[in-house]
Amino acid sequence: MAEEADMPLVRWAHRVLEPVHGFIYFAPEAPERYAAAGVTGRMRGYFASRSAAFGIVPAEVVIATVYNFAPSRVHHAIPSAWEATTPERILAARLDAVDATLRRVLGDEVESSDMTAAAKLARGATDAADVTGRALYAAHAALPWPDPPHLQLWHACTLLREHRGDGHIAALVAAGLNGAEAAVTHAVSGAVPEEVLRTTRGYTEEEWQAVKDRLRERGLLNDDGSFTAEGRKLRDWVEHTTDEAASAPYQHLGTNTTERLISLVRPWARALSEQVLR
Repeated sequence: MAEEADMPLVRWAHRVLEPVHGFIYFAPEAPERYAAAGVTGRMRGYFASRSAAFGIVPAEVVIATVYNFAPSRVHHAIPSAWEATTPERILAARLDAVDATLRRVLGDEVESSDMTAAAKLARGATDAADVTGRALYAAHAALPWPDPPHLQLWHACTLLREHRGDGHIAALVAAGLNGAEAAVTHAVSGAVPEEVLRTTRGYTEEEWQAVKDRLRERGLLNDDGSFTAEGRKLRDWVEHTTDEAASAPYQHLGTNTTERLISLVRPWARALSEQVLR
């Protein structure tokens, strides 16, 4: 595919593997099970489930590690979620939701030899992922591996996603982009519709505009809200640095094995994107 040829292999692998992790934030099975465990509300479930690997930590730790969400949105969920349940119950609920969703969407594929092979390759990639300096990845890496191959694949994709995400935050910090500025520049890059990103990250229209004004004063945005040459260069540097920081797992696999993993996972990622992430 032309798109595949135009990007580094590490980024293409991320694009394909990401839906196999990210569907859990959209699947209806997740809030149902979080509610049964005591946590209601989509965003409360999101922050509780994503940070549960830390155990009970202050909202500030969650703000630091999810980075581009409005702090007020995190404070609404943490620590109140832990007054209603425990991290252990939420982690179990999350894994149960993953199992139910994958079985619903992929059917017999969860028991296939391809699933077993993909899980083995993805788990092998995580062997080269270092925890140093990567708090959210380290917390998830300390969790026990689930037994069935489809859950091992999901857990491996989760680890690879959080490993990349921690490196991405380091790049954003080095670029001088705080959480809100990271969200705005991500929207300006065209990756996600601006209004979708603003509302899901919990920023008011006034807060969002203030960030855009600040980026304009820094010479990163034009008056029409598009990138200046400097702004585009900075955002491209962030993405390149993120790729570099995320490359070790795929270098460990090697090009041919990484491409094999991509080819195995791609139809499942497409099905999850079409049926859950749409």
